[in-house]
Amino acid sequence: MLKNIFGNKTSQRNGDKTIIVVSGLPRSGTSMMMKMLEEGGIPILTDAIRRADDDNPNGYYEFEFVKKLPEGQNKWLADANHKAVKIISALLEHLPASYRYKIIFMEREPREILASQQKMLANRNEKSSVDDAEMQEQFQKHLAAIKYWLARRPNMDVMYVDYNKMIVSPENYCQDIADFIAIPIDVSKMLAVPNERLYRNRVAKP
Repeated sequence: MLKNIFGNKTSQRNGDKTIIVVSGLPRSGTSMMMKMLEEGGIPILTDAIRRADDDNPNGYYEFEFVKKLPEGQNKWLADANHKAVKIISALLEHLPASYRYKIIFMEREPREILASQQKMLANRNEKSSVDDAEMQEQFQKHLAAIKYWLARRPNMDVMYVDYNKMIVSPENYCQDIADFIAIPIDVSKMLAVPNERLYRNRVAKP
């Protein structure tokens, strides 16, 4: 049975400075994970500039300063200790090596990501200039490259989370996430966030 609250408290006891990063491809469940952490009691970095909508009813949890990482604007990280921030996988390489990171990397069936993106574009009367086959190939190449890179970063600990499995059985993941980030968190409140009714772009496995 899962514990109701608290992960491992070691990080706070020994004074380690660790930033929690929720990452993955766009539309892979990163916003849901941010909400789970927030509900569990983890302070989050978000400016709420991008409002919740039909594509993300619980909000996007974006932080505008993240987009400035490629320009070297990262002073805000000094105030991010033991907080969570959403950073898409394409920007992880711009994180400075002077900090330690606990990265929760969301993985989702690529066809579902594509379906979700297409629906979001349609809701905005936009259309992608890249077809699905090419986009899926780009996803696969990017993920292979970023995982190879992450495996060689001594200041980055990574936990890969399967969105497709967690959305239907969150109890199999929440305590593991709490143990991974090693910061007190209310697991019971995390469990209440994943909602199968919002799992609207599922595809049948081949």
